[in-house]
Amino acid sequence: ASVGCWAFAFSIRQMLLFAAAFLALAGTHESRPSAIGRSRVLNQLQQEVLNQQLPGVQPSVTCLRGGSTGAKCDVILIGCGVPKRGMGWYHAKQLLDGDVSSAHLTTVIEPWFLGQGADSPPGKVFAEWATEMAAEHGTKFTSSLSDVKISGPTMALISGRTADNPRLLKQVIDLGCKAVYLEKPGAPTVAELEDMRAYANEKGVAVYMGYNKNVTPYVRKALEAAKAAPGSVTTYVHNNAYKEEELPECFERNAEGMLKNMAIHELALLATYWGVTVDNIETVIPDPEFSSCQTLTGPSGKEFTDFSKVGFTIETKDGKTISLKIDRCGSDAGGNSMAIVSKDGKEIFRAETPDEELQGVVTAQSQADPEMMPYFFLQHQDYITLKKLSTTHVLEGREGAPEGMATIDIAVDALKVAEYLTPLLQKALLK
Repeated sequence: ASVGCWAFAFSIRQMLLFAAAFLALAGTHESRPSAIGRSRVLNQLQQEVLNQQLPGVQPSVTCLRGGSTGAKCDVILIGCGVPKRGMGWYHAKQLLDGDVSSAHLTTVIEPWFLGQGADSPPGKVFAEWATEMAAEHGTKFTSSLSDVKISGPTMALISGRTADNPRLLKQVIDLGCKAVYLEKPGAPTVAELEDMRAYANEKGVAVYMGYNKNVTPYVRKALEAAKAAPGSVTTYVHNNAYKEEELPECFERNAEGMLKNMAIHELALLATYWGVTVDNIETVIPDPEFSSCQTLTGPSGKEFTDFSKVGFTIETKDGKTISLKIDRCGSDAGGNSMAIVSKDGKEIFRAETPDEELQGVVTAQSQADPEMMPYFFLQHQDYITLKKLSTTHVLEGREGAPEGMATIDIAVDALKVAEYLTPLLQKALLK
């Protein structure tokens, strides 16, 4: 990893802010705090992200590179996608823009657009961007992991097709990566994800998951409210903005099903903060008035059975009650998520993303750059936080995972719950 210039331009205030965030992260390693305690750690880190730029000073001068060591964690990105559309591309953009002060993107591996898809219109757009980034940042672009050399602490960020993840995870571990960052859900099936976990454990490699809702402010605020109200019930609401006529294509494109796709973020929250596992579920109570399970014919002519919306309550064996309401057609403004805390049938707290301020930012940015996927703007700070947490953890050589960040263990539990719930809820709700 290269060593950048030292942050002599930091004011005393910025130095203290960095030190506070570093000490908060270090302190949590020795004893696991509650979910609420983890939320405070993440608040500190997100505040650091927001404050790391000083007006009039270049980013390379304003950030300590990788905490106390002065180094950066190298990152290799596997699966980039089309500029302004692919999740991998947005990860690359944030790393190349210097948004993640503890990370340095060394290599982008893009098998399709640097291979068979190179002559397609999107492939040409990718090639233009890649040429510009290589010249500006010295980033290597290649179609194969066999061209990659590892030197120093390195994390692999895998953001391609879910079906390729089992193969890619083993390849990057064999290459010498110290950690792996996987986009959700990690693998198509529980069996494949468990096999990946076993291989990573055998080789001593940490696997983190890109579940951004684990570090989103609305979730953390609701956790605080629930902590202050024993006996309360938390409901997670997730709305997308599909139209009814778009559902057949949606069902086919997301053939793994809603619970393994759209709702998997909420199931990861349940596993992380509420201890929900298949073995810990006491009862599942479907909400037939809210839910809609349908069999629709996709563009290929094949039939797909899935939920356009689903609501249910889980009661655990240790006395926790959590509800989910997930609706593919629940928003006409790009989508939103809420966490609602109720006690004795009365709502006592509600947090939402985007809130009014963030929605204003997202709207303005979307209007300024309509080609960009709107959810990139919405979740921008969450993505930075996840990469900051994971790369700092690698640099410091810590065991386990950063506080609040989902691991492959959480991913396994969430995927198991999705596979358990899907047939149960379909049987109860299919019209």
